Amino acid sequence: MARYTGPKTKIARKFREPIFGPDKSFEKKKYPPGMHGNSKKRKKLSEYALQLSEKQKAKYTYGLLEKQFLNLFKKAASKRGITGETFLKFLEARLDNTVYRLNIAPSRRAARQLVLHKHILVNDEIVNIPSYQLKPGDVVTVRERSKTLELITDSLSVGRMKHSWLQWDGNTMSGTFMNLPERSEIPENINETLIVELYSK
Repeated sequence: MARYTGPKTKIARKFREPIFGPDKSFEKKKYPPGMHGNSKKRKKLSEYALQLSEKQKAKYTYGLLEKQFLNLFKKAASKRGITGETFLKFLEARLDNTVYRLNIAPSRRAARQLVLHKHILVNDEIVNIPSYQLKPGDVVTVRERSKTLELITDSLSVGRMKHSWLQWDGNTMSGTFMNLPERSEIPENINETLIVELYSK
């Protein structure tokens, strides 16, 4: 399955929440697409359907392909602790997600492109792998020649949520990944327990 590049609002409506960020089109139509999308009588989903839907929502939210998603889950399952929470922490530690969280890019999709096009440094070295897993203490910096890119400057000028596990220095346009976030600090509305149940079958 290729990475989804279609209309974001359509997917957001499918899950009934703006998983890609603020969306004016979604606010106008908060029900699923299709001729029966706005019907009050919708059939009850099975347990499996709920689990699958939650997995799909997480995949679209973080922009992962099926194989990437499964491999990261297996890595989380091999670690000590609560698998679902560890899995979300690993998703948050991805370089593309961190570039987005630091407000360097307006979306995860845009953050992925910045990383792929070598606009981002990690510990003063170019890293063009969006899935790169950051470790506590790693410093993410906008490359010197990229600091005037309109996409980056526009994104940084928009005030968005700050996160306790990240520290931003506007003077150097760099952010430090302080630690893996606690589950309570991760703002995404994802029920990771359903994903664990799905993969445990």
